[in-house]
Amino acid sequence: MSNSILQLKDIHRHFFQGGEDLHILKGVNLEVRASETVSLVGASGAGKSTLLHITGLLEKADKGDVIIDGVSCNGLSDIRRTRIRRNDIGFVYQFHHLLPEFTALENVVMPQMIAGVGRKKSRERAEELLGKMGLSERLTHRPSQLSGGEQQRVAIARALANRPRLLLADEPTGNLDEATGTEVLRILLDLAREEGTAALLATHNNEFAKKTGRCVILKDGTLHDS
Repeated sequence: MSNSILQLKDIHRHFFQGGEDLHILKGVNLEVRASETVSLVGASGAGKSTLLHITGLLEKADKGDVIIDGVSCNGLSDIRRTRIRRNDIGFVYQFHHLLPEFTALENVVMPQMIAGVGRKKSRERAEELLGKMGLSERLTHRPSQLSGGEQQRVAIARALANRPRLLLADEPTGNLDEATGTEVLRILLDLAREEGTAALLATHNNEFAKKTGRCVILKDGTLHDS
């Protein structure tokens, strides 16, 4: 479909561990459209992070294809995969991974400048996103001067800075208390919809999963509708 941003087709992944062949993903199929938010739930060890790594082109599947905004990534060179990760995919992790020596503003400006955006436009975009996050008064603060919820909001702004077509989040509220996590999730989902970004979020929190537009469950190596 024309507004399909992500397609996972027959994704397989296995690992050898302790003399065993562990088949973690056994033919995963998924489609996520522009502005759609999908939660990925499953038991610990089910393979949620592995699936996100493959979707984000950080890891290669043993079989199957990842199609991002119409581009088949299966046979791409490492350089092309890196370019897609940089320009078309935004990542949010459980831990914010902000650069401690830089301010909130600089943390959101930097990925834009790496992508070739000029300093003025990068700053304007960073200020816009951080403003939507309620952080206009915290632009010059370094991560150590921000609360956990504020740091994660900066991380979300950084992930959206280059207007990615796809946002991937791995337990984005897992390191926050429930009230803060609820607020951070609301902001993340609202911004993804506003930006027209397809979003896939791995979470162990069933209440948070209900707040997304759709929920899929990873069980026994395949995806099932909630």
